[in-house]
Amino acid sequence: MRQLFPPPGVIGDDDQALVLRCRQGDRAAFAGLVMRYQRPLYNAAFRIVGNSDDAADVTQSVFLKVAVQIDEYDPQYKFFSWIYRIAVNESLNLVRRSGREEPLDGRDELPGPEAEDPEARASEAQAARRIERTLMGMSTEDRMVLTLRHFSEFSYREIGFILGIEEKTVKSRLFEARQRLRLLLDDMRPG
Repeated sequence: MRQLFPPPGVIGDDDQALVLRCRQGDRAAFAGLVMRYQRPLYNAAFRIVGNSDDAADVTQSVFLKVAVQIDEYDPQYKFFSWIYRIAVNESLNLVRRSGREEPLDGRDELPGPEAEDPEARASEAQAARRIERTLMGMSTEDRMVLTLRHFSEFSYREIGFILGIEEKTVKSRLFEARQRLRLLLDDMRPG
């Protein structure tokens, strides 16, 4: 994925200011939103669709939709929640259209651990890859709710908005998904 450099005059602007400028036709403001959110949206799509080409396509599709639908954004919600919801929906649509719900092909986006000890770092990296592979082998619904909460750190309210469900349903799905993940990872626990 090509890295964009921030257009002049958008680095310090908050999302609301950039959205307002986008609505007024400011292309630099739109480029600023793309630069700010392309990586998190790509990572979200990747965790749902399972491969880098599809994730890049979803990310591009999201920004095309944002360009067309920017006037529909409701500022009562965080812009990131709104755009993330579009990314989740686009990703799910791609999974449904392709008729597949399969695990990742082994590539991951997790950064390496920060441990000083090479053995500890290797062990942590191995555990992180195992957790990521296990997560990607779970259902799309489980993967989404776990990713939104633990990787993207959204609140229950924000997850409800993104998924279009009530907050109590988010909590229930998250509890059940954590239980399933825990069972799948049970053999990783120290004896």
